[in-house]
Amino acid sequence: MPELKQLHAGHAPAVLAFELANRAYFAASVTDRGDAYFTDFAKGFSALLAEQEAGICAFYVLVDEDGSVLGRFNLYDLSDGTAELGYRVAQDAAGHGVATSAVRELCRLAVERHGLHTLKAGTSRENAASRRVLIKAGFMPVGPAGPSDLGGKTGTWYRRDLTLQP
Repeated sequence: MPELKQLHAGHAPAVLAFELANRAYFAASVTDRGDAYFTDFAKGFSALLAEQEAGICAFYVLVDEDGSVLGRFNLYDLSDGTAELGYRVAQDAAGHGVATSAVRELCRLAVERHGLHTLKAGTSRENAASRRVLIKAGFMPVGPAGPSDLGGKTGTWYRRDLTLQP
């Protein structure tokens, strides 16, 4: 059973493998990270861990039983009880409810671990799967997202007010 785990230094090789294996798949719906991301992966990964340590962001990976990464689920810009949600799931895991389940779990963790009360997420018009995930996970559309919000694409902002669930 896949498990959502907070990112740590030991995840670096599996995260890099995940990003490389799914690069073309991701580029079909979100802006490609570019060659420099992969060339300087270790430096960028260390920067993520430093942001997490500083409490600016919280990064999670969905880890399969074999240790491989099936998805990344991130909370950005934690401030005043709010954060922005971002996520990506491996092509082989897409369409099986993995993203919806992990987003729901991250909503729970956002409250319990990070004291958040509101999450927002933006998705492009081309990314129908991401829109479905957000709606199934309890997010509601709240307005348009412009190219500066979504890496050159237009789409919609979604919001979810969080509460502790039993």
